[in-house]
Parts: sequence; C-alpha cells; structure tokens
Amino acid sequence: MNIADHATGSGTSPALIVADGETITYGQLHASACRIAALLHEAGLRRGDGVALMLPNRPEFLEISWACQLSGLYYTPVNTHLTFDEVAYIVDDSEARAVFIDGSMDELAARLLDHGPRVELRVAVGGSLPGWRPYGTGEPSALTVPEPSDGTEMLYSSGTTGRPKAVRRDLPTDDGSWAQSVLEMALRHRYAMTASSVYLSPAPLYHAAGINYTMAVNRLGAASVILPKFDPEAVLRLIERHRVTHAQFVPTMFVRMLKLPRSVRDRYDTSSLQCVLHAAAPCPVDVKHQMMEWLGPIIHEYYGGTEGFAGSAIGPDEWLAHPGSVGKPMTSVHVVGEDGAELSVGQSGEIYFEGGPTFEYFKDPEKTASVSNEQGWRTLGDVGHVDADGYLYLTDRSTFMIVSGGVNIYPQEVENLLVMHPKVLDAAVFGVPDDEFGEAVKAVIQPLDGVISGSDLEVELIEYCRAHLAAYKCPRTVDFDPELPRDPNGKLYKRRIRERYWQDRKSRIL
Repeated sequence: MNIADHATGSGTSPALIVADGETITYGQLHASACRIAALLHEAGLRRGDGVALMLPNRPEFLEISWACQLSGLYYTPVNTHLTFDEVAYIVDDSEARAVFIDGSMDELAARLLDHGPRVELRVAVGGSLPGWRPYGTGEPSALTVPEPSDGTEMLYSSGTTGRPKAVRRDLPTDDGSWAQSVLEMALRHRYAMTASSVYLSPAPLYHAAGINYTMAVNRLGAASVILPKFDPEAVLRLIERHRVTHAQFVPTMFVRMLKLPRSVRDRYDTSSLQCVLHAAAPCPVDVKHQMMEWLGPIIHEYYGGTEGFAGSAIGPDEWLAHPGSVGKPMTSVHVVGEDGAELSVGQSGEIYFEGGPTFEYFKDPEKTASVSNEQGWRTLGDVGHVDADGYLYLTDRSTFMIVSGGVNIYPQEVENLLVMHPKVLDAAVFGVPDDEFGEAVKAVIQPLDGVISGSDLEVELIEYCRAHLAAYKCPRTVDFDPELPRDPNGKLYKRRIRERYWQDRKSRIL
C-alpha cells in the first residue's frame, strides 16, 4: 500500500506528528506529495531521474520523498552535516535534476548555485534563499500524480571509511519496492504494528533506517513521531505524551538514555511501548541487558546494510538465550579467513552472504565487484563468527581492525567496555603508529559533563580495561575530546579521529 490508499480510506488519521508541534494527516501528506510530484513533472523530471534532499527532520522531507516515490524517481537524502565539497560531490554524482535544501543553509545554498549542471529545479524549504524557489509557493494544485510510477531511494554510504558511494537498485516494477515490502511485512508480522500504532525514531531521515522505516510505517497507515534530533529526555517525554508503541534507536542512544539520572528516567511513563528496535552497530551486551531491565523484554535487533543483500533479526527471548548475537541470517552465511578459505563454527573472519537482490554502486563497477568473492558471495566488510546453533555474532568492521605485534585486535570490544564506565559518555578505539609493534591501541574518550579529564582519569580507564580484558587488547594511552564526531544516527566517524595520529605516517588502512 501507499499513502494514496490511506488518504482515500482514512484521510483524517495522523501520518506525521512533529514532536511538540503540528500533526499531519494522511490526506494532507498525500495532497502535499501530489503537488510536489506535479512541480517535479512541470520541471521536466521523468521516471528514473534523480532528486537530492538536504533537510533536517521535518514533515517536508516525507512530502518530497513520497512525491518521488509516487513519480518513479530516485530520491537521495544527503547528510546535513557534510561539508560543501561532500555535498557538491553527491549532487553531481547522483545526477540530480532537482535539489531541495533547508532555508537555514544559506551559505551552502549560495555555493551550490554554481554546481550541479543537470539541476533544473532548486527549492528552499522553510525559508527564502536567493536563487532558490520557496517551497509551497507557485506549486500546481493537482491532487493526482501526473505519471504514477514507483520510485525508490538511492542512498549514499556514510563515508565513515572513505568517499561515499550510492547504492542503486532497479526501479520497482508494478508489484512495488522489494525493500519496502520486506520492511512492511516485518513491521506487520514480526513487530505486530498496525494502523493504530505510534512509531518514534529519532534517527535522521537522511539515514537508511530513518527514511525507509518511516515510509514503511506510512504504508501501514500508522503514525510517526518526528524529532528534530535525538535528546534522551525528550524521547522519554514524547513516548509518554504520544503513547508511543514502537520505537527505534541505535546503541549510542541506549547508552545516553542509560546515563540519565535515575530520577529523570523514573519521571516518565514508558508503559505504552510494545516493541523497541535497534541496529546500525553492535550493542554492548551489558547495555542491552540494562535496557531490557528498564523497558522489559521488548527489544528486537536487526542487522543489514543499505546494499540490501544481507540481513538478520533476533527477538528478545532469542537474544537472552544467545546474548550478543544479531540473529540467524536470512540467507546462507559464510565466515572467511584472510586466505579466502571458509572457517569453521566459532572462528572469526569476514562475513559473506549468499543470494539477496542485485544492486550496484552507482557508476562504480570496480567497487561493486569488490564486495564479491570467487564463489559469488558478498560482504559488507563486517567481521564475526557463527555459533553451533547458526546465530551470527559481529566483532567489528574489518577496516578498523588493529594489528599489533602480529595480533589482531578488534576495537569494538574495547569501546563497548569503556562506554560502560560511569565517567565516560563516548569512546573511540583504534591503532596508532608504533615503531616496535606496528600499531598500538589508542583510546579517545568523551567524558561525561562535569568529569575532569587528565592523567588521573587516563590511569583509571587503563586499569579498568585491564581488569576486564587481556592486557594486549587494552589502550596503552588515552586522550580526551570534548565531543567525538558522530553521525546523528550514532555512527562514529572514527576515520576522522584516527587521521590525526597518522598524518605523518603512511597508514596500513586508509
């Protein structure tokens, strides 16, 4: 189903609830999407053309995305925290013919006027910008899409390990989008979502989970609560206020919610929650246990990538029996060693998957081919193992592995431990140059507000690690940073931190 069906059958039902602001019905969402679809058609865009969106979490994001979805267009949400060069690259590389930008991004908008040779329509949302057409003015009043046709997203990788590339799939046929239908079925059958459910996700809509899950919720006819950005106490307040039934987070958000004082956590009624989802990164086992103790055994986890060929899911009871697992893969999985040979049960290596839908990295056949091996299995670059019952456990990204004295060290294990320290808000662990061992383990810590950083805290954290981990895995040194660079969806830009320490040395991992 899509929003046209709900606009006809339940047009007054809430589609989008803007945190502490307005509520937009399915009738209103569909009417706005139709007007934008007519505007895009008027500008000359046709099936298969591209649209770029640089917007924070706001209702217009969904209006535009649905306009593209109903018009057979590729829509590319762009991370609003990127630099001008990064944004210009994506606009050019995606071959966008229309660009929508937030009215607060005046400097970026001015510079983009000279970029994007294919761009024929530039629209400013929520403000007036020179050279950009104001959103909501002069749009056609059409309440039907000029040429109805299923479109789909074209998302760029996060760029945490290099220049982002777009994941592109063929446009859906008449039977709808494969990815969206899978999500819709999962929400309906695995997570018991109905049209009367209320979904909350503080993830940025430019992230795959943010846009795809919210649109899948729209397909079911349920209501979605939109937050401008994640705030742990605001999340609890909105769960209580809107009687949220389903919510989605990432492990970093769990950590920050757990760091709230108990008096704050107990202030809000979260009893309406029926299902909590999380993904995007491995969750520390202790963190998930604490969240279960708080919210109850309602926490589900899934694993996958924008590429769409890999995936697994695990419910709360399964996870309690297999703590740390991300579930049984949906397709056959293989664990492969550095020599390319398949490893046995319990051994860690790079994870490869069989089957799944086809895709390409847009205009990059070499990168597309690089994720496959000789058997035709494909990898997301994650490292882990499978237990005797077929459950998958993730260790880390292969690109973040530290090789110290010939020993492989996976920093995710150390990071998971450090974030549980009562004085630590965030942690990044990686290898730095070492003349004797090649690389040494380094930790960069964001302390909690009010905590004094320095040599005493460094010693305390190193001793804390050595009390829980083998000595070779522990940081030799600890530095402090007032704020680690994270995507608002929780992904750590570890490469940016690591580069500070490798500027004068050629890195083993670029």
